[in-house]
Amino acid sequence: MESNRVEELRKALQSELAPVSLEIIDDSAKHAGHAGAREGGHFRVVLVAAAFKGRSQLERHRLVYAAVAPLMGNGVHALNIVARTPEESI
Repeated sequence: MESNRVEELRKALQSELAPVSLEIIDDSAKHAGHAGAREGGHFRVVLVAAAFKGRSQLERHRLVYAAVAPLMGNGVHALNIVARTPEESI
């Protein structure tokens, strides 16, 4: 089931932000027993996209949350986001 969520996250982020690099890690097991875990999984998202150029970290996070909004509370409870531009990537 969680692998489906990873794929749903991947599709949403690729569609909206066209990242040049995207890594999604399912951290749900680390949050087992957490009250919010019943609402969905916990995921770490590391992405590099030109869409973040000239935007603050807050704006970047808002873009990511907007892209995955339909999944929040419906299979996804929390995101840990690392959002960089191609120039900032290592």
